[in-house]
Amino acid sequence: MTRSHLGALSLLILASLPAVSTAAVVPAQNVREIHAALLDPNGRLLIAAHRGCHNSSPGHALPSAPENSLIGLDHCVAMRIDIMETDVRRTRDGYLVMIHDATVDRTTTGTGAVDHLTLAEIKSLRLRDNEGEKGAGLTDQQVPTLDEILAHAGDRIVLNLDVKDAIYAEVIQAVVRAGATDRVIVKTSAGIGSAPLAAMAPYNRVPFMPILASGDGAESDLPAIITRQASGPQRPVGFEVPRMLGAALPSVAAAARVAQGRVWVNTLWEGFVGGYGGDVDALRDPDAVWGRLQRAGVSIVQTDEPEALRRFVPR
Repeated sequence: MTRSHLGALSLLILASLPAVSTAAVVPAQNVREIHAALLDPNGRLLIAAHRGCHNSSPGHALPSAPENSLIGLDHCVAMRIDIMETDVRRTRDGYLVMIHDATVDRTTTGTGAVDHLTLAEIKSLRLRDNEGEKGAGLTDQQVPTLDEILAHAGDRIVLNLDVKDAIYAEVIQAVVRAGATDRVIVKTSAGIGSAPLAAMAPYNRVPFMPILASGDGAESDLPAIITRQASGPQRPVGFEVPRMLGAALPSVAAAARVAQGRVWVNTLWEGFVGGYGGDVDALRDPDAVWGRLQRAGVSIVQTDEPEALRRFVPR
């Protein structure tokens, strides 16, 4: 199923659900509560919106928005989403900007590699709607800088900063400078030979989560990677699993419980855990995918369908 078909299915299913009143008075969400929940391995399920809330959200009367945009962040806040995943790259003149691809071609009105363009050149472009691609409508949104998105997020939502270049020190320094060290998650890959990264500079300055990288086809080394990553003086807040066999999930969840960290699973597209399904399946039967993962010990889910997941797990 293509992304366009998935988006159409999302609209059809969500439109059939009872509408959420936008007039209801909802307490403002507070990043301190989200951060406290993140640090509690036994806390409530946390929802992470992949590249922000870019799909339309009929239940909240919200249109689609460009991925990695400030308005996409606002939509996440309106739906009380806990975490916005967003991507960081560096321009030719050394500025940090929020864009997923190595080029601006898919998501903006321009062309060229991000690291070959200046900030001024990138700021002259406009973001295409939703995930971009050919034919996507143009918006009035620009590519935000890291400083801009940190300021815009404020105390409303946690940002998962997906660092695309070898610029971790610069990204984390910007977070520290913004006083946002309790408002982000930073990740990088960790394998069986990796030292405990959470206690190492620069990761020791922010909430850190390793992305587990298995060295064998059966993912039998994932629990040992979790154990090693949790063995340092500063432990990770959780562990993101790679694409993996469903049979490996129970041992991963058990190791994470011992390590007192959360388990992060992506249900993007067909899903990352074999046999559990992904977003397209969850739109048809949320309990069969999201509910099953939660019962298996998963406590953070990243999705392109945050409104549907928020309906399934209300706050």
